[in-house]
Amino acid sequence: MNDRVLVAMSGGVDSSVAAYLIKSQGLPAVGVTLKLFSNDDINLDTDKTCCSLSDVEDARSVAIRLGMEHHVFNFRDNFKEKVIDRFVSTYESGGTPNPCIDCNRFIKWRQLLTRADLMECTRIATGHYARVERDAASGRMLLKRSADMSKDQTYVLYALSQEQLARTMLPLGGLSKSEVREIAESQGFINANKPDSQDICFVPDGDYARFIEEYTGSVPAPGDFIDENGNVVGQHKGIIRYTIGQRKGLGISFGRPIFVSAIDPLHNTVTLADEPALFSRELYANDINLIAVDKLDKPLRVTAKVRYSHKEAAATAVQTAEDEIHVEFDEPQRALTRGQAVVLYSDEVVIGGGTIR
Repeated sequence: MNDRVLVAMSGGVDSSVAAYLIKSQGLPAVGVTLKLFSNDDINLDTDKTCCSLSDVEDARSVAIRLGMEHHVFNFRDNFKEKVIDRFVSTYESGGTPNPCIDCNRFIKWRQLLTRADLMECTRIATGHYARVERDAASGRMLLKRSADMSKDQTYVLYALSQEQLARTMLPLGGLSKSEVREIAESQGFINANKPDSQDICFVPDGDYARFIEEYTGSVPAPGDFIDENGNVVGQHKGIIRYTIGQRKGLGISFGRPIFVSAIDPLHNTVTLADEPALFSRELYANDINLIAVDKLDKPLRVTAKVRYSHKEAAATAVQTAEDEIHVEFDEPQRALTRGQAVVLYSDEVVIGGGTIR
């Protein structure tokens, strides 16, 4: 193989500038756009989703401008199985999923590296805001925060393996979003001012319950709202409509703020409580992936994020089994939620993470 780079190009400004920066290094590169679903798959007739024809055309326009080959790969079946089906089953079991993590883990990196081998590319590049470096002392690949902390995406990349990181280039890791747009404008890219996507790509309107009902063809059974003592206080409209910490959209009034504190799929109940009940100092996570170390030999002081937008909090992490970590926070944290990821940091370095159980 020569040192050719396969660049994932979504049609957005970030991946377009990543492609430009790869080419600017004098590296031969080929652009690829992933077709992850069609609107028929998700029962939508709008063009406002990723993988749309306009996104493909934007990516192709930039690739042509940069003198790159451009290909479209169809991963619809893989995406349905590994991302959409997991998304639905997590909600149905009372959790709250993060499909972006699954997509990066099971689709983008795994499938892109397979295609890279077939296309004689040694590495892949994406437009994520993060950095990858090799640690001289340990020889391990490290995942580090982006220079632009407001755009840092290490949280959704924690599940990448050493082998995947070793073949990954993240050209935007040292740039701010404004610098990326300036580069795009200077190169005359068609998508220089294209808005960033805000929602989950296959649920562009953010209505997860509607999506699940239409995708599965079934309406979840209503059940009981209960208080912390198990007393029935109302009726819910199906557990897929609720997440831990939710206050709005409950359809029930107590004359004071009330929140979802627990979801029990076995008994089809949703527990409502006052806000103090949402706070906890510890969690367990499994399906773990450690990056900076092979394993946690002893308790480790870290900062931990329990949601993408969550402010990190000081904690101690202990590996309690081969595929389990226990995280104890210095201060109680709000709405620790099954299905979300906990990601551990030491300063700018990602130690690893797992799925909150």
